[in-house]
Amino acid sequence: MVLKITLVVAIILQLFAAIVAVGLTRVTKYNFSWMLISAALVFMAIRRMVEFLPYVSNFNPNDMQMLYSWLGIGTSIFFAGGVILIKKIFNYMNRVEQEKRDSEKQILNMVVQVEETQRKRFATELHDGLGPLLSTIKMGISAMDKSKVDNKEIHENIENALSEAIASVKEISNNLSPHVLTHFGMERALRNFINRLRLPTGFIIDFEAQLKSQRFSSSKETVIYRVACELINNTIRHAEASLIKIELIIKGNELCLSYEDNGNGYLPQEHSGEETGSVGMGYFNMVSRVEALKGEITFAKGSQKGTFVMVKIPAYED
Repeated sequence: MVLKITLVVAIILQLFAAIVAVGLTRVTKYNFSWMLISAALVFMAIRRMVEFLPYVSNFNPNDMQMLYSWLGIGTSIFFAGGVILIKKIFNYMNRVEQEKRDSEKQILNMVVQVEETQRKRFATELHDGLGPLLSTIKMGISAMDKSKVDNKEIHENIENALSEAIASVKEISNNLSPHVLTHFGMERALRNFINRLRLPTGFIIDFEAQLKSQRFSSSKETVIYRVACELINNTIRHAEASLIKIELIIKGNELCLSYEDNGNGYLPQEHSGEETGSVGMGYFNMVSRVEALKGEITFAKGSQKGTFVMVKIPAYED
């Protein structure tokens, strides 16, 4: 009785092991050594089942002695071959791990470079934009102190400089963290961004959204907004396009940004093996932002020979 129960447990365990092994075949990219090991586990399970037949039927083991022997031989051969060739699996795992580390290192370098670029841009805007305005205001006040006369022209110059300084501060603040995005959501923020652009003559941006007043987590809205802005800027600067179509919708549990232009159809992934600078920091920044939210971003040729981009991010928490 104990032997019978033990044999049933062994059959169940070996069937389970065989099913798991076969299921992992796809994960190992159909590695031949793993396929041999999986076949050996299947043969072992079948052999145990043949051994169990006499306990539940009038089956005579001698009638299947040849099959029993071949199952044993096959199991041995498959196991031996799988173990001999298993080094390929470890080589594959090491290669995947190395590629993952290289990718993470590359993304980290891109993030550092993007942050440094943003700091330089911020410093330039303060130095070249706000700095001269404040200097003008200071000189105007000094001139008033020296003249000791209420000069209307100096007053007007100071007032104009102050207005420009305020506008400059608002623009810099909006670039760092758009208040429209925080208070009204990404649809309103994107429309505001598009309306503020100085587009070339004849350039059209067709933006459609079906979100109404729906709001999402700040991280999701920020990523969609930043990705859309980066794509628009890339198209305007580099794609030689005249039309951009943007659609922002909810499809099931996914927040989808569809983007297409009629430009030169540049696909970043086709240049992923080149030097980092040739692909562009913006591309890696977009990918890392989307993947951080368990989303996906794909680049393809558009219907008008331009670039088509689809961004999908889980809209709600599970």
